[in-house]
Amino acid sequence: MSKRHFIHFSELALSRKILFSSVLCTLGFGYLFAMLMVWISHSGRDGSEMLSVKDVVIAYAGSDSGTRLESALKGPMSKMLPPGENLQIVEWVLKGTNKEEFDSKIGPIFEKRCVVCHNDRNPHLPSVEGYEKVLKVAEKDTGANYHTLIRVSHIHLFGLTFIFFIVSFIFSHAYMRHEWLKALIIVIPFISIVADISAWFLTKVNHDFALMVIGAGMGMGSCFAIMFFISMWQMWISRKLPPHLLVMNGGNDEIDEDVVRSS
Repeated sequence: MSKRHFIHFSELALSRKILFSSVLCTLGFGYLFAMLMVWISHSGRDGSEMLSVKDVVIAYAGSDSGTRLESALKGPMSKMLPPGENLQIVEWVLKGTNKEEFDSKIGPIFEKRCVVCHNDRNPHLPSVEGYEKVLKVAEKDTGANYHTLIRVSHIHLFGLTFIFFIVSFIFSHAYMRHEWLKALIIVIPFISIVADISAWFLTKVNHDFALMVIGAGMGMGSCFAIMFFISMWQMWISRKLPPHLLVMNGGNDEIDEDVVRSS
Protein backbone atom coordinates (compact mmCIF):
# COMPACT_ATOMS: atom_id res chain seq x y z
CA MET A 1 0.00 0.00 0.00
CA SER A 2 1.30 3.44 -0.92
CA LYS A 3 2.28 5.80 1.84
CA ARG A 4 -0.59 7.90 3.14
CA HIS A 5 0.09 11.63 2.89
CA PHE A 6 -3.28 13.10 3.91
CA ILE A 7 -6.83 12.29 5.01
CA HIS A 8 -9.12 12.47 2.00
CA PHE A 9 -12.58 14.04 2.12
CA SER A 10 -14.15 10.58 1.62
CA GLU A 11 -12.69 9.51 4.97
CA LEU A 12 -14.29 12.36 6.91
CA ALA A 13 -17.46 12.04 8.95
CA LEU A 14 -20.56 13.72 7.58
CA SER A 15 -20.51 16.31 10.37
CA ARG A 16 -16.92 17.30 9.45
CA LYS A 17 -17.86 17.71 5.78
CA ILE A 18 -20.87 19.82 6.71
CA LEU A 19 -18.64 21.97 8.92
CA PHE A 20 -16.08 22.45 6.13
CA SER A 21 -18.76 23.21 3.55
CA SER A 22 -20.47 25.74 5.82
CA VAL A 23 -17.17 27.53 6.44
CA LEU A 24 -16.27 27.57 2.74
CA CYS A 25 -19.68 28.92 1.69
CA THR A 26 -19.65 31.64 4.36
CA LEU A 27 -16.10 32.72 3.50
CA GLY A 28 -16.93 32.59 -0.21
CA PHE A 29 -19.92 34.85 0.36
CA GLY A 30 -17.73 37.23 2.36
CA TYR A 31 -15.05 37.19 -0.35
CA LEU A 32 -17.60 38.25 -2.97
CA PHE A 33 -18.57 41.24 -0.82
CA ALA A 34 -14.88 42.07 -0.32
CA MET A 35 -14.37 42.12 -4.11
CA LEU A 36 -17.45 44.33 -4.46
CA MET A 37 -16.04 46.71 -1.85
CA VAL A 38 -12.72 46.91 -3.74
CA TRP A 39 -14.66 47.79 -6.89
CA ILE A 40 -16.75 50.46 -5.15
CA SER A 41 -13.81 52.08 -3.35
CA HIS A 42 -11.37 52.10 -6.29
CA SER A 43 -13.23 52.25 -9.60
CA GLY A 44 -14.16 55.52 -11.29
CA ARG A 45 -11.30 57.61 -9.95
CA ASP A 46 -9.96 58.14 -13.48
CA GLY A 47 -13.37 59.20 -14.80
CA SER A 48 -14.32 55.78 -16.19
CA GLU A 49 -16.69 53.37 -14.46
CA MET A 50 -14.42 50.38 -15.06
CA LEU A 51 -11.66 49.51 -12.58
CA SER A 52 -8.29 50.30 -14.16
CA VAL A 53 -4.59 50.45 -13.32
CA LYS A 54 -4.91 54.23 -13.19
CA ASP A 55 -7.62 53.92 -10.53
CA VAL A 56 -5.21 51.92 -8.37
CA VAL A 57 -2.45 54.49 -8.92
CA ILE A 58 -4.77 57.33 -7.86
CA ALA A 59 -5.97 55.41 -4.80
CA TYR A 60 -2.47 54.84 -3.44
CA ALA A 61 -0.25 57.49 -5.05
CA GLY A 62 -2.72 60.26 -5.81
CA SER A 63 -3.26 62.27 -8.96
CA ASP A 64 -1.10 64.97 -10.53
CA SER A 65 -4.12 66.67 -12.05
CA GLY A 66 -6.73 66.58 -9.29
CA THR A 67 -7.53 66.84 -5.60
CA ARG A 68 -8.58 64.27 -3.01
CA LEU A 69 -12.07 65.70 -3.12
CA GLU A 70 -12.32 65.36 -6.90
CA SER A 71 -11.01 61.77 -6.78
CA ALA A 72 -13.61 60.86 -4.17
CA LEU A 73 -16.46 62.51 -6.09
CA LYS A 74 -15.46 60.70 -9.29
CA GLY A 75 -14.88 57.39 -7.50
CA PRO A 76 -16.34 55.96 -4.28
CA MET A 77 -18.52 59.00 -3.44
CA SER A 78 -19.90 59.50 -6.96
CA LYS A 79 -23.22 57.84 -6.11
CA MET A 80 -23.65 59.53 -2.74
CA LEU A 81 -25.05 62.81 -4.03
CA PRO A 82 -26.96 63.98 -7.14
CA PRO A 83 -24.88 64.58 -10.32
CA GLY A 84 -25.74 68.29 -10.32
CA GLU A 85 -24.43 68.81 -6.79
CA ASN A 86 -21.39 66.68 -7.54
CA LEU A 87 -20.55 68.86 -10.55
CA GLN A 88 -21.19 72.02 -8.54
CA ILE A 89 -18.59 71.02 -5.92
CA VAL A 90 -16.01 70.07 -8.56
CA GLU A 91 -16.47 73.39 -10.36
CA TRP A 92 -16.09 75.24 -7.06
CA VAL A 93 -12.77 73.47 -6.43
CA LEU A 94 -11.53 74.22 -9.96
CA LYS A 95 -12.43 77.90 -9.59
CA GLY A 96 -10.31 78.29 -6.43
CA THR A 97 -12.47 77.29 -3.43
CA ASN A 98 -13.98 80.73 -2.84
CA LYS A 99 -15.26 81.07 0.75
CA GLU A 100 -18.27 83.26 -0.07
CA GLU A 101 -19.50 80.71 -2.60
CA PHE A 102 -18.84 77.96 -0.07
CA ASP A 103 -20.97 79.69 2.56
CA SER A 104 -23.85 80.33 0.15
CA LYS A 105 -23.90 77.21 -2.07
CA ILE A 106 -21.30 74.55 -1.36
CA GLY A 107 -21.40 74.41 2.45
CA PRO A 108 -25.11 73.49 2.58
CA ILE A 109 -24.46 70.57 0.19
CA PHE A 110 -21.77 69.18 2.48
CA GLU A 111 -24.03 69.66 5.50
CA LYS A 112 -26.88 67.83 3.82
CA ARG A 113 -25.01 65.01 2.06
CA CYS A 114 -21.61 64.46 3.66
CA VAL A 115 -21.25 65.60 7.27
CA VAL A 116 -23.37 62.75 8.62
CA CYS A 117 -20.36 60.44 8.00
CA HIS A 118 -17.44 62.81 7.37
CA ASN A 119 -17.38 64.65 10.68
CA ASP A 120 -15.01 65.35 13.57
CA ARG A 121 -16.38 62.40 15.54
CA ASN A 122 -15.38 59.79 12.94
CA PRO A 123 -11.59 59.20 12.99
CA HIS A 124 -11.72 56.79 10.03
CA LEU A 125 -12.94 59.31 7.42
CA PRO A 126 -11.72 62.82 6.53
CA SER A 127 -13.92 65.49 8.06
CA VAL A 128 -15.71 68.06 5.89
CA GLU A 129 -17.33 69.82 8.83
CA GLY A 130 -16.65 73.44 7.94
CA TYR A 131 -14.72 75.41 5.35
CA GLU A 132 -11.23 74.77 6.80
CA LYS A 133 -11.78 71.01 6.87
CA VAL A 134 -13.07 71.00 3.29
CA LEU A 135 -9.96 72.91 2.15
CA LYS A 136 -7.77 70.07 3.46
CA VAL A 137 -9.50 67.50 1.23
CA ALA A 138 -9.48 70.00 -1.64
CA GLU A 139 -5.68 70.01 -1.65
CA LYS A 140 -3.62 68.10 -4.20
CA ASP A 141 -4.45 64.39 -4.15
CA THR A 142 -1.46 62.44 -2.81
CA GLY A 143 -3.36 59.17 -2.32
CA ALA A 144 -3.59 57.18 0.87
CA ASN A 145 -1.15 58.47 3.48
CA TYR A 146 1.40 56.20 5.14
CA HIS A 147 -0.42 56.23 8.49
CA THR A 148 -3.57 54.88 6.80
CA LEU A 149 -1.64 52.27 4.82
CA ILE A 150 0.12 51.00 7.95
CA ARG A 151 -3.18 50.83 9.87
CA VAL A 152 -4.96 48.94 7.08
CA SER A 153 -1.94 46.71 6.35
CA HIS A 154 -1.83 44.91 9.67
CA ILE A 155 -5.59 44.31 9.53
CA HIS A 156 -5.28 42.77 6.06
CA LEU A 157 -2.21 40.72 6.98
CA PHE A 158 -3.88 39.13 9.97
CA GLY A 159 -7.36 38.80 8.45
CA LEU A 160 -6.37 37.38 5.06
CA THR A 161 -3.82 35.02 6.62
CA PHE A 162 -6.51 33.50 8.84
CA ILE A 163 -8.94 33.22 5.92
CA PHE A 164 -6.49 31.46 3.63
CA PHE A 165 -5.19 29.24 6.43
CA ILE A 166 -8.74 27.96 6.94
CA VAL A 167 -9.45 27.52 3.22
CA SER A 168 -6.04 25.90 2.60
CA PHE A 169 -6.47 23.55 5.56
CA ILE A 170 -9.78 22.32 4.14
CA PHE A 171 -8.25 22.05 0.65
CA SER A 172 -5.38 19.97 2.06
CA HIS A 173 -7.88 17.07 2.29
CA ALA A 174 -8.35 17.14 -1.50
CA TYR A 175 -6.53 14.79 -3.85
CA MET A 176 -4.49 16.12 -6.76
CA ARG A 177 -2.31 13.89 -8.91
CA HIS A 178 0.64 16.29 -8.67
CA GLU A 179 1.45 17.18 -5.07
CA TRP A 180 3.62 20.12 -6.17
CA LEU A 181 0.61 21.69 -7.90
CA LYS A 182 -1.50 21.34 -4.78
CA ALA A 183 1.27 22.94 -2.73
CA LEU A 184 1.59 25.77 -5.27
CA ILE A 185 -2.15 26.55 -5.07
CA ILE A 186 -1.85 26.70 -1.27
CA VAL A 187 1.22 28.95 -1.13
CA ILE A 188 0.31 31.47 -3.87
CA PRO A 189 -2.32 33.33 -1.76
CA PHE A 190 0.16 33.89 1.07
CA ILE A 191 2.77 35.22 -1.34
CA SER A 192 0.08 37.39 -2.92
CA ILE A 193 -0.96 38.86 0.44
CA VAL A 194 2.58 40.07 1.11
CA ALA A 195 3.02 41.25 -2.49
CA ASP A 196 -0.31 43.12 -2.47
CA ILE A 197 0.39 45.06 0.71
CA SER A 198 4.00 45.76 -0.27
CA ALA A 199 2.76 47.12 -3.60
CA TRP A 200 0.51 49.65 -1.82
CA PHE A 201 3.62 51.39 -0.51
CA LEU A 202 5.72 50.81 -3.63
CA THR A 203 3.04 52.35 -5.87
CA LYS A 204 3.58 55.67 -4.11
CA VAL A 205 7.22 55.50 -5.31
CA ASN A 206 6.70 53.94 -8.74
CA HIS A 207 3.29 53.79 -10.40
CA ASP A 208 4.16 50.57 -12.25
CA PHE A 209 3.69 48.66 -9.00
CA ALA A 210 -0.07 49.22 -9.41
CA LEU A 211 0.09 46.21 -11.74
CA MET A 212 1.47 44.21 -8.81
CA VAL A 213 -1.57 45.19 -6.72
CA ILE A 214 -3.91 43.91 -9.42
CA GLY A 215 -1.84 40.76 -10.05
CA ALA A 216 -1.72 39.89 -6.35
CA GLY A 217 -5.47 40.36 -6.06
CA MET A 218 -6.02 38.07 -9.04
CA GLY A 219 -3.69 35.48 -7.49
CA MET A 220 -5.63 35.44 -4.23
CA GLY A 221 -9.03 35.36 -5.91
CA SER A 222 -8.10 32.63 -8.40
CA CYS A 223 -6.62 30.33 -5.75
CA PHE A 224 -9.58 30.90 -3.43
CA ALA A 225 -11.94 29.84 -6.26
CA ILE A 226 -9.84 26.79 -7.17
CA MET A 227 -9.62 25.57 -3.57
CA PHE A 228 -13.33 26.24 -3.00
CA PHE A 229 -14.62 24.34 -6.04
CA ILE A 230 -12.19 21.40 -5.83
CA SER A 231 -12.98 20.94 -2.13
CA MET A 232 -16.75 21.11 -2.63
CA TRP A 233 -16.57 18.80 -5.68
CA GLN A 234 -14.56 16.11 -3.90
CA MET A 235 -16.63 16.36 -0.72
CA TRP A 236 -20.06 15.99 -2.28
CA ILE A 237 -19.95 15.01 -5.96
CA SER A 238 -16.86 13.04 -7.01
CA ARG A 239 -16.80 9.32 -6.15
CA LYS A 240 -13.23 8.70 -7.25
CA LEU A 241 -10.64 7.71 -4.67
CA PRO A 242 -6.96 8.70 -4.26
CA PRO A 243 -4.37 5.90 -4.65
CA HIS A 244 -3.96 5.05 -0.95
CA LEU A 245 -7.72 4.43 -0.62
CA LEU A 246 -7.94 2.75 -4.02
CA VAL A 247 -5.67 -0.04 -2.76
CA MET A 248 -7.82 -0.58 0.35
CA ASN A 249 -10.92 -0.56 -1.84
CA GLY A 250 -9.70 -3.54 -3.85
CA GLY A 251 -8.92 -1.55 -6.99
CA ASN A 252 -12.43 -0.13 -7.29
CA ASP A 253 -12.03 3.55 -8.21
CA GLU A 254 -15.33 4.52 -6.60
CA ILE A 255 -16.03 4.89 -2.89
CA ASP A 256 -17.02 1.80 -0.98
CA GLU A 257 -18.48 3.33 2.19
CA ASP A 258 -17.88 0.16 4.28
CA VAL A 259 -14.18 0.10 3.37
CA VAL A 260 -13.74 3.81 4.04
CA ARG A 261 -15.44 3.60 7.43
CA SER A 262 -13.44 0.54 8.49
CA SER A 263 -10.16 2.24 7.51
